[in-house]
Amino acid sequence: MTAPVRGTPGTPRTMRAMNDRATLDLLVAHGALTRARIGELTGLSKATISQMLERLQGAGLARAIGAQTGGPGPNALLYEVDPSAGYVAALSAGPTGITAIVADIAGREAGRCHIAASAVAEDVRHRTAQLVAEAVDGALRQAGLGHDDIAAAVIGTPGAIDPRSGQLRYAPHLPGWHSRTLRGELAEVLGTPVDIENDVNLAALAEQYDGAAQDRDNYVLAWIDEGVGAAIVLEGTLLRGATGGAGEIGYMPLPGAPLAREEAGPTGQDAGGGFQSLVAAAAVRRLAGGTASLEEALADDSVRKELARRLATGLASVVAVVDPDLVVLSGRVAQAGGESLRALVEQEMTGLALPRPELRISDLDGDPILIGALRRALTRARHTVFDTSA
Repeated sequence: MTAPVRGTPGTPRTMRAMNDRATLDLLVAHGALTRARIGELTGLSKATISQMLERLQGAGLARAIGAQTGGPGPNALLYEVDPSAGYVAALSAGPTGITAIVADIAGREAGRCHIAASAVAEDVRHRTAQLVAEAVDGALRQAGLGHDDIAAAVIGTPGAIDPRSGQLRYAPHLPGWHSRTLRGELAEVLGTPVDIENDVNLAALAEQYDGAAQDRDNYVLAWIDEGVGAAIVLEGTLLRGATGGAGEIGYMPLPGAPLAREEAGPTGQDAGGGFQSLVAAAAVRRLAGGTASLEEALADDSVRKELARRLATGLASVVAVVDPDLVVLSGRVAQAGGESLRALVEQEMTGLALPRPELRISDLDGDPILIGALRRALTRARHTVFDTSA
């Protein structure tokens, strides 16, 4: 999809900007292309393509990287998006710490930094923005860049931003993240607007672009890790809900699980009731006696079968309401269980709900939350960096 452009529709400037954006999007999607291949994909004339590539190179948005070899006739120059045209920051924040990566506009990682949970816990209520800045600064130093180079930043956290109040909800274990002014504080210390997004929603975005859901428009991502959640995508659009809480299935009441309100602490915050108390990583370790790793616990047939039964019971409630084509199992518990767990869950779901979606295990290489945050940040940055209408 081309970015909206300023000016009167149909003017030469508008048409140039639309062609520029379409070509840059093709270079992002396909990698380096020759002028002839750009012509095949866009239908533009040779003269128009030559003028456009000269213009994009002059603007620092595209560059020639050598010649294509091995074909008939003279070697043709290859063009790609100039990676230095802009940079983005993508972050994952949670109980284990804050991880930041910096990538160029083509999506290639240039730097990474992790701030451990011990540092996050120290005076976190007053230093959240500063800790995020420290993580980004570490990644920028590794990349040899500064704050002015960042065109967009996206942070994935547990919980969800309420669209009405702007506050983070459903994440009591992140005490420093609930301020109404946090988004502004983050933008100030990073020098660019910041999007705060639910971590499981970002994992679902990663699956949509790079993973198990690339061929589906209606799917559910079930995140089974230290915490439990879901992301619901219908007709290609993420379902958020009125307060941003769509997919917070960790709190869902199920037979055999304590209610979240019964597990509440002195401030009324949830301490582990509902679906998550049956299937999260701690529950799996308890099934194995409490001392095993996830991998060791799920190597036990009886543990794997009981977990599959519990997962199927919870997922059936979601499937009965949403009726997706596909359920993607992600998170450390799902990865540890692997294909054998997936097959058992599929078997256990028989007869629990009328819809019978396909089940897949996430096969992403890397942290799904960071991959999704990077995807979202690149979309934001390209919207402005690739706009040549001015």
